[in-house]
Amino acid sequence: MDDPLFASPKSRTTALLLSIFLGFAGAHRHYAGKHQSAILQMCTLGGIGLWWLYDIILIAAGSFRDRDGNVIADWEGEADRLVPVGTAAALLDEVDQLRADVAELHERLEFAERLLARPDVTDHRA
Repeated sequence: MDDPLFASPKSRTTALLLSIFLGFAGAHRHYAGKHQSAILQMCTLGGIGLWWLYDIILIAAGSFRDRDGNVIADWEGEADRLVPVGTAAALLDEVDQLRADVAELHERLEFAERLLARPDVTDHRA
C-alpha cells in the first residue's frame, strides 16, 4: 500500500539503527514484525552480508515495509508522537482541533456582539 494513511507506526530511525548495528542478526526485521525472515537472516548472518546491505538500503530509501505491508517511512520516534502522522486517526484529531478552534472563535464573536449591542452605561449626563 502506497497510501500515506496506511503508513507504519514504526520509526524509520529505529529500524535503520537496528539494521546497521544488529542487522546481521535480523533485529530490524523483528522490530518490523517479520519474525520468520528475521530468524532466517540471523541463521545466515544477514544473508552473508548481502541481505543485510539490501535491507539497510531499503530502510534508508523509505521502502522497507512492516509485517502488515505498511511502509516504515517516518523518521520520528514512536514516543515522539501520540498518533502516527498521516493516519486516519491523526486526521480525525486535526478535525476535532479545528472544530474546537472554530467554537472558541464563535464564542468570542458572540461576546463582542453582545458588548457592542448593549447601551453605554458610563454616560451620566444629567
